[in-house]
Amino acid sequence: MVERIIALLIGYGFGLFQTAYFYGKAHGIDIRQYGSGNSGTTNALRVLGTKAGLIVFAGDCLKCIAAVWIVRLAFGPSHGDIIYLLCLYTGAGAILGHNYPFYMGFKGGKGIAATAGMILSFHPYFIIMGVVLFFGTFLTTHLVSLGSLLVYAGFMVLMVICGQTGVFAGMSQVQLYEMYALALFLAVMAYWKHRQNIVRLIHGNERKTYLFKKNQVDVEEKTEKNQQ
Repeated sequence: MVERIIALLIGYGFGLFQTAYFYGKAHGIDIRQYGSGNSGTTNALRVLGTKAGLIVFAGDCLKCIAAVWIVRLAFGPSHGDIIYLLCLYTGAGAILGHNYPFYMGFKGGKGIAATAGMILSFHPYFIIMGVVLFFGTFLTTHLVSLGSLLVYAGFMVLMVICGQTGVFAGMSQVQLYEMYALALFLAVMAYWKHRQNIVRLIHGNERKTYLFKKNQVDVEEKTEKNQQ
């Protein structure tokens, strides 16, 4: 149990680095006061441009990767049988730190870039799933939220499939159930954070995002903060 708590805390500590917030401050704005009010990749891209979006994505992704690899190096030799479980706890901590940073009043981003980092550092099967679902959706619809939600659905399904087919060798069924529960928690949190996006998707008025085309957002207009 102690190693789980340590992994979670390491992840949370790394997750506290709010790339979008610090990048915005370096450019003279508080990203939370513009666009959707969200301190994450999509809002940074819409408000500050493609370069900013890519930098923010890289920063938020890498902080989770770094945390996971620290846990792998620290606990791999002694807890190899549950290393995937510990990596998932680390990823969960990083996403929680990103979404709920204590020094920002527990108002951060939605955790999608941090989730990408967790997927990239978890298992190759999950990388394939994430790339296919997200980019397949984004490149055809330009809806970041839809791609993100589909990735979480795929993440949950693939977690159970891999667990029940022996990919996570060495783990007991109880430990696998623990991992499924943690994955479900992350998926539910992601859907909750995207609840307004889901409403807009249902009504067909979700905002599209483009990498190499000006996005429809007025950076001079302060909007309501979207901390879903």
